[in-house]
Amino acid sequence: MAARILLADDSAIAQRLGERMLREEGYEVVSVTDGETALLRLADVDPDVLLADAFLPKRTGFELAQFVRETIAHRHIGVLLSGSITEPVDPEKAAAAGADGIVQKPFGVGTLIEMLVPLLDKVADRRLAGEFGADAPPLPVTPIADEERIRAAVTVALDEAMPQMVELITREVLRALRPS
Repeated sequence: MAARILLADDSAIAQRLGERMLREEGYEVVSVTDGETALLRLADVDPDVLLADAFLPKRTGFELAQFVRETIAHRHIGVLLSGSITEPVDPEKAAAAGADGIVQKPFGVGTLIEMLVPLLDKVADRRLAGEFGADAPPLPVTPIADEERIRAAVTVALDEAMPQMVELITREVLRALRPS
């Protein structure tokens, strides 16, 4: 079974590049564009790793890392925070929030895999040891507003439909550009 990565980045370019790199390496990827949606998706995606832009809108990557570490059902998840040259991630702040590592954008596939492989081993050990997950006490159920449920459902639908939409649009554009 392929490892699952929840990729949270508000840059469409960074998101698509990250998705492509990770999928080509055999990982399952679910992408979101803000921290609030990432929080919603943690439960249904149950990712092995959360790769989050440290400066996401609505909830930052730092807040997400802290939530993961404070929530028994999610503590096994590895957390990598990403930043850029113009928005560098403070290593001390990342560590205090509970992040397992920092990756600077733009990153190459080699750099990302070098960080993911040992982190995924650590996550697998946590899951096998039963530190967290199924043996954890149940979390209190918090009702989710209809708007949030709809947004999460739309996100899931778009994640699954995106590859087919890209192919269809590409074919139509190529057909339209062909000389008659």
